Amino acid sequence: MTIALTDLPVTAGPVFVPGDEGYAAEVASWNVATQHEPHVVVGATDAQDVAAAVRWAGTHGMPVAVQATGHGAVRPVTGGLLVTTGRMTAVSVDPVTRTARAAAGARWTQVVEAAAAHGLAPLNGSSTHVGVVGYTLGGGAGPLGRRYGFAADHVRSIEIVTADGALRTVDADHEADLFWAVRGGKGNFGIVTEIEFGLFEVAGFFGGGIHFPGSHAAEVLHAYRAWVAGLPEEMSTSVALLRLPPLPLLPEPLRGAYVAHLRVAYLGTAEDGEALLAPMRAAAPALVDDVLWRPYSAVDSVHQDPVDPLPSRERGVLLGELTAQTVDHVLEVAGPQVEVPLMMVEIRHLGGAFARTPATPNAVSGRGAQYSLFAIGPGLPELAPVVDEVTDRLLAVETMPGGLMNFSGHAAPETLLANWATADRDRLLRIKRSYDPTNVFSSGQALVG
Repeated sequence: MTIALTDLPVTAGPVFVPGDEGYAAEVASWNVATQHEPHVVVGATDAQDVAAAVRWAGTHGMPVAVQATGHGAVRPVTGGLLVTTGRMTAVSVDPVTRTARAAAGARWTQVVEAAAAHGLAPLNGSSTHVGVVGYTLGGGAGPLGRRYGFAADHVRSIEIVTADGALRTVDADHEADLFWAVRGGKGNFGIVTEIEFGLFEVAGFFGGGIHFPGSHAAEVLHAYRAWVAGLPEEMSTSVALLRLPPLPLLPEPLRGAYVAHLRVAYLGTAEDGEALLAPMRAAAPALVDDVLWRPYSAVDSVHQDPVDPLPSRERGVLLGELTAQTVDHVLEVAGPQVEVPLMMVEIRHLGGAFARTPATPNAVSGRGAQYSLFAIGPGLPELAPVVDEVTDRLLAVETMPGGLMNFSGHAAPETLLANWATADRDRLLRIKRSYDPTNVFSSGQALVG
């Protein structure tokens, strides 16, 4: 498609078309397996730029996609208009009301730092390098979730540009249907330009990670299965089987190793945390034990997610219980004795506040699950069929209906819709038809094809 240079969107931010210097950098995603090729990309600087871009796309009959950091880029944008929001990074914290406001391109690290100055913490995810908006709209299951629930549960208001190019502010009292749908339905209803959400009085926590040798993976996973059943909601945990790269930045015992990585975040005293953790410390010898009392600003130490861009392909399912048979199956498919192209296989403990309906209900899916089983493989085109085949085998366990949007990866629209019970699914589609009748927002994790 050829677009005349005299007929491009008029915005304060830059506009690129294929062939322009800067185009490739503008469309690049953190997940480098996803290569976007839009006809036009707008580097938005504010909500007015976003609205102007969407209105322009409407006059040209173009679909619209949005990207902040590209951590959640699971499907490439081909053609149409891409709005990038990485220049919209404003963050503010109100310590009196214990709330924060974040613009479309802000990252959690900004919110964590701003909130920590007041002894407060947000419900960020496993990595603070992820964008605030995309993570929250997908639900957001983070290290404090068993105590406080999903990040979306604590959103107070949302500023959003809908398919007609209108800039709206929605909350529980204003366009409540749209407010319900966006919190959980991700980017299917418009481009969120700003979000306001609650913070919590958390200055520090007892947490971090323990890396166990892969040779003890079976003992660790079976011990974990028995251990988590009795944990209080103040303790959020996960355990992952990791195939670590041979990078110099990793401690020598972990370099190029297969390990079982226990992740812990406890909102209680260090003394109580030590007592709660004792059964897992006794499960196997540790290569590295980094669980201690730390300020919340060090929350990235829990999961130790990679910071640099990489190609990934991911998918997960939900479990009603974690049985010995499920653990054995995970070890059979992805244990240390087999060579499979999976960088991580994670079991995450949910339940607690994750399972409770928030004061202002939303469209977050997967609320009744007790665990998630999630896998990430390298997103290289030549490996995709093998990664998918191994992931299929791994996830062939006794699951429960539904799924988490942020853990659904590149699933097709019909699979994504199965994340919700029938009544919520029908409501989402009804709201989608009302606000986006021509399916302008049809990229990424689209609910309709």
